[in-house]
Amino acid sequence: MLALEERANRGGLTYAMMMQNAGTGLAKLVAQLGREKNWQTVTGIVGSGKNGGDTLIALTHLGQQGWWARAYLVGRNLEDELLRQFVESGGEAAHFPSAEALQVFLNESNVLLDGLLGTGIKLPLRSEAAQVLNQIKQALGTSNLFVIAVDCPSGVDCNSGAAAAETLPASLTATMAAVKRGLLKLPAFEWIGALKAMEIGLPAVLLNTIKDEVADSEMVSAILPKRTAASHKGTFGTAFVVAGSTAYTGAALLAGKAAYRIGAGLVTVATPAPVHGALAGHLPEAAWVLLPHENGFISDQAVEVALQGFERATAFLMGPGLGAHLCTQMFVEDLLPSVKIPMVVDADGLRHLAQHKDWPERLANQTVLTPHPGEMSALTGLSKEEIQNNREEIARKFAQEWGHVVVLKGAFTVIAAPNGRVTIIPVATPALARAGTGDALAGMIVGLLAQGVPPYDAAVAGAYIHAQAGLHAAQRLGSSASVLAGDVVETIATVLSGLAQIRA
Repeated sequence: MLALEERANRGGLTYAMMMQNAGTGLAKLVAQLGREKNWQTVTGIVGSGKNGGDTLIALTHLGQQGWWARAYLVGRNLEDELLRQFVESGGEAAHFPSAEALQVFLNESNVLLDGLLGTGIKLPLRSEAAQVLNQIKQALGTSNLFVIAVDCPSGVDCNSGAAAAETLPASLTATMAAVKRGLLKLPAFEWIGALKAMEIGLPAVLLNTIKDEVADSEMVSAILPKRTAASHKGTFGTAFVVAGSTAYTGAALLAGKAAYRIGAGLVTVATPAPVHGALAGHLPEAAWVLLPHENGFISDQAVEVALQGFERATAFLMGPGLGAHLCTQMFVEDLLPSVKIPMVVDADGLRHLAQHKDWPERLANQTVLTPHPGEMSALTGLSKEEIQNNREEIARKFAQEWGHVVVLKGAFTVIAAPNGRVTIIPVATPALARAGTGDALAGMIVGLLAQGVPPYDAAVAGAYIHAQAGLHAAQRLGSSASVLAGDVVETIATVLSGLAQIRA
C-alpha cells in the first residue's frame, strides 16, 4: 500500500486527496450506522499519522452533518490545518495527557474512531501510545461504545499480524483501499471485528497490481448462477460424487447433500454397495451408482462402472472418505485420466494422487484441489510448518507449478490459481474444526462446478459460503463447540439467502 500510494501521488492523486477521500468515506460509514442505530455523538482518537488525518476529516464532515464530534489529540501538531478545519466546524478538541477530558468524551459518545496508530508501527509500543490505549480500554470497561479502527486497530502490526497487549479491540475495521496482510493473521484477526475496505480513489490500474484479494459478500454474490423461473434440473447440471467407504460412511452423504444445497440440479453418488444401504434413506434426492468393493472400500474393478455412471455429469468429485486401501488407490489411478469434465479432488483422493510423480498431468485442466496442510504436505514434500508459515505463497507457487486451482484449507483459507491470482477467505473459526466439514466444502465446490461456474470462481464462492455457514451455525447453536459438519450443510441456505438479497 505504501508503494501504491507513492505511485498514485506521483501520478496526480496526492496524499492530501487520498486522505480527503478516506475521511469522507469514513464519515459516510459512520453516518449510515448512525441512521440505523439513532447515533449522533462521536469521538476520534487522533494520532500524528495519516490515519489521524483521516479521522479528523471524518469528524469534520460529521460535525457539519449535526453530529456532536470530539477529537482527542495524541502527538498531533496543534497548528495542523485539518485540526483548524475541525474546530471551525464546531468540533471540540482535547489532548493527551488530559485523562479527565477523554473520559468525558467517551462517556458521552456512541462511536469511537481509533485513529491513533497506523500501518507503520513497530512493536513494542512506545510508552505514550501504550498509556493512551490502556487508558481508553479502562475507560471503555463494559461500555457499548462502537469502536471503528481507522485502517487498522491501534497496536496491530499490519505486516506480521502481531498485536500488542495494549491493542484496542475494534467492532469494525475500516481498512483503506485494500486489506493489509497482517489483519488476516492471528492474533491480529481477533482484534479487528468486522472488516470493510474503503475506497480512497486509487485507480483500478494500480489496485489490479495487487494479486491477493479478500473475498466478500459482493464478490461471491456476483459469482453465483442466476436462477430463473424457466429453469429445470438440467439447467443446474449434474454433480457426480465418488466418495465413501464403510470406514467413512458419512463423507458421501455430506458431500452429496452439500452439492444439492448449493444448487446442483442432480447429484449422483458413486459409493461401495454397503455404504448405499446405510445412506439411501438419508438422501432420497440422489441417484446412486453402486461400486464393486473389497471389504467396503472401492475396488480397482470399479472403474468401468463409474465411467458408465457419469456420462451425463457436468462436474466430478473424487475423494471424501475413500480410505487408504491399495485397491482404492489403483481405482483412482485408473479412473482419473478418463475424466475430462470439471473436477474436484479432495481428502483421500489427494493422498492417492501423491503416490504418482506425474499426477498433475493426469487431471482435467484446472482441477480444483482442496488440501488441508497435512494433505498439502503429502503433495509437496514440505513440512506442515513450512506451509503454514507462508500459506499464500505456497498455494500460489504450487497452483502455478501444477496448473490447477489450489484451495489450501484452514484458518483464512487460501485459493490460488495457475495465473498467480490468490483470494483469501477472511474467516478463522473453531466452528469448522470438525470432521466432515472438508467433505461439505468439496461437495459445495463440485455443486457450483456442475452449474457451470468456472473452477476458480467455484472454489472462491464455495469456500466463502462454507466459512459463513460455519459462523451462522455457531451463532444459531450458541457455541462453536457444538457445530457438526451436518449443521454447516444445513446452514448453506441461510448464507445463500443473504447473498441473494445483495444481488437483488
